[in-house]
Amino acid sequence: MAKKTLKLFNTPSDCEAAFYDAFERGDLNLMMAVWADEPGTICIHPQGSRLAGLTAIRESFAEIFSHGPNNQLKVSELRKHEGQTLAIHSVYETFTSADPNTRLPPVLATNVFMLTPNGWRLIVHHASLSPQGTTAEEQGVSRILH
Repeated sequence: MAKKTLKLFNTPSDCEAAFYDAFERGDLNLMMAVWADEPGTICIHPQGSRLAGLTAIRESFAEIFSHGPNNQLKVSELRKHEGQTLAIHSVYETFTSADPNTRLPPVLATNVFMLTPNGWRLIVHHASLSPQGTTAEEQGVSRILH
């Protein structure tokens, strides 16, 4: 059997960019490539329960992606703390629905990355709905991460 090659993320930002690219495209394989295979790996979706471990995380993203890639995603207002083996990023996620009549509230997200033997990997993604009027965009200031 052929050995699966892991994607190497040289920086926490590389890993984060792949996470949001996978999310926007609805690519489950790419999404799972960013996660660390650690027992304490956690994902919390807005208003969702804590998902622990890769199996639960994979199932949740499979459900989310089953509806297809129908939302555009803009990540902004990065605040970060990066050490030699651990990095914490706080961002705003702004989703644009395919339906022009649907306005989605921004989401606050904390992403925690760990340096592993296979490069940087995501170990925690915690997202929650943001109170209205708290992002720079809502205040008329533009600072886009990517």
